[in-house]
Amino acid sequence: MSTTWYECKVKYRKTDETGGQKITTEPYLVDALSYTEAESRINEEMSAYISEEFKITNIKVANYAEIHPFENCDRWFKSKISLLAYDEESGKERKTNMYFLVQANDVKEAFDNTMGIMQSTMGEYNIPAVSESPIMDVFPYFSGEEEDLEKIEKFNALKAARPEVVVEAEDTMEFAVEEETAS
Repeated sequence: MSTTWYECKVKYRKTDETGGQKITTEPYLVDALSYTEAESRINEEMSAYISEEFKITNIKVANYAEIHPFENCDRWFKSKISLLAYDEESGKERKTNMYFLVQANDVKEAFDNTMGIMQSTMGEYNIPAVSESPIMDVFPYFSGEEEDLEKIEKFNALKAARPEVVVEAEDTMEFAVEEETAS
């Protein structure tokens, strides 16, 4: 069974660095089986963080193939991966896009983490885009049963692990350089 991630937008009163309060809306990601469960889970998760009143303003299915947490990282990045396949019947190259949510501290680290994740992929691929995601936090689903303890340990181990990335990325971008002539 595949995982379905829901992006939930939560509106609440936040205290900023100066002590002032402002109303803000932030997106969070929850793993759930339905919209109803996503709403229930985000209410449960957010009540642990927000002591005041909050409102769920939107819930939608997120378009992420995989979520990859890494330790000592505080931001989430959306990596677009294009899988390349050759269609023998038509003789054309097909491109299929998928999106990963990868935790990192900056865009370069997110790219390196994505390369580390894709390292064992047998097919051809490229990473045309990595951008910072507005997602504030990710809440995976664990039922609390014994068999899920292994999943929790695996998730926490992934969060604690940092891929050993030895990337020798070839720069395939070509830029036309025009030389300026002095008149």
